[in-house]
Amino acid sequence: MAIALKRAVTTPLLYFFILGDILGAGVYVLIGSIAGESGGAVWLPLLVALGLATLTAGAYAELATKYPRAGGSAHYVTTAFGPAAGSFVGFCMLAAGVVSVGALARGFAGDYLQALVTLPTLVVVVVFLVLLAALNIRGIKESLGANVVATLIEVGGLVLIIGLGAWVMLRGDADLGRLTQVGTAEHGAVGAVLAGTVLAFYSFVGFETSVNLAEEVKDPRRSYPRALFGAVLTAGVVYMLIGVVASAAVPTDVLSGSSGPLLEVVHVAGGMPDWLFSVIALVAVANGALLTGIMSSRLAYGMANDGLLPAALARILPRRRTPWVAVLVTSAVSLLLALTGEVDSLAATLVLLLLFVFASVNASVLVLRRETGEPGHFRIPTIIPWLGLASCLFLFTRIEGEVWVRGLILVALGVVLAVVNGVRARRDGAEKSGEPLSRRNLMSEKKDSHDEDSNEPKGGRPGPTDQGRQGGMATREVAPELTEPEGAQEPPDRR
Repeated sequence: MAIALKRAVTTPLLYFFILGDILGAGVYVLIGSIAGESGGAVWLPLLVALGLATLTAGAYAELATKYPRAGGSAHYVTTAFGPAAGSFVGFCMLAAGVVSVGALARGFAGDYLQALVTLPTLVVVVVFLVLLAALNIRGIKESLGANVVATLIEVGGLVLIIGLGAWVMLRGDADLGRLTQVGTAEHGAVGAVLAGTVLAFYSFVGFETSVNLAEEVKDPRRSYPRALFGAVLTAGVVYMLIGVVASAAVPTDVLSGSSGPLLEVVHVAGGMPDWLFSVIALVAVANGALLTGIMSSRLAYGMANDGLLPAALARILPRRRTPWVAVLVTSAVSLLLALTGEVDSLAATLVLLLLFVFASVNASVLVLRRETGEPGHFRIPTIIPWLGLASCLFLFTRIEGEVWVRGLILVALGVVLAVVNGVRARRDGAEKSGEPLSRRNLMSEKKDSHDEDSNEPKGGRPGPTDQGRQGGMATREVAPELTEPEGAQEPPDRR
């Protein structure tokens, strides 16, 4: 009998999980880059990015309540378009995670660290990623325990910046005129806002990973949309407040020229040592890299377990029960990217990869409209996924050429993987259809017997393993030591 995941996640818990996933290191690092692309009105591209993120969040809200199970984006796309498309989307999610870790490693080595100690960027990036990989390999409990503390620190840091910026404005040292300055020497008003939006969009990603919790949410039909939209809007308000106070308090050229832009607000406000806020910012950046590294390594492990990636990536460290090969490989790729790209170009590459995912998810909503799914699931107006799809296609046109060069290499790998898995799926289907009738009848009888024994309706909801085979990734695989029953046997070490 398949063991179902426990529905223990309430609406408030889900809200804070999603909020913590969105409110992360991106805003600590990228506010300066957004100012460089858009001008002094930093809040404007943040507002546009919030609107675009909300459109795609609507698609996730419908699909997560229609199919409340682990698997996420890859599962939805597989259901709508087949295993080849699902494996492509899964690979894009994996590649986006690896790129994000590289960007955050690069950000860790920037001005926030330089305010404490002067070290070569190469050395910092290597040591940083080695330490993160070691913590990841040590265990999920240790990693998530560190995340709880780090999340409180990083949110506190953002609130602190809003307070310091408001103090600068109240004492009359801010220039409110910068809040209406749109455009740069390279871009007119519209082009500047859209260029800034591509980077600002990076700060809102993270909500898409929450769909993997849908199977563990109490009453997901009601809870998930409320938590998702509430968290996205809360993050949007916080980000726009950060954009307003940072732009008003700090000259645009200073803000855009810093790899630790929020530290410039501390400088202007005074009364607080640089080193204290630098520590807060470094904790935020490290926490974002840790969480994304965990997701990337577990996704690689899950895809390898399902035969979508080389089997070596599914090897588990016997004592620690962690996917050590997947951790090392994803960390190595992140290191390569961090050493060959700047923070803003890596962030834009991540956005490019996620646009493929988001466009596919919006299209899946439209294709799956005829499917019934869970009764009474949340449903968005048909125009929303069309607008979400159109927004993704439009943002594709705003990605710079050099970012496309880097991104298309990763996309090409995903296409190759999709073709291989599509051919394999068709071959397996042909082999099954060619089985002797007696064998197929026997297998059908066994399936019916299993359904009766498990008290599930025939063809009912698949368990985590089944979902993984459809292109998704089981939540149970993300943290096996937290979810497996006591006394479970050790998994075989795949060597």
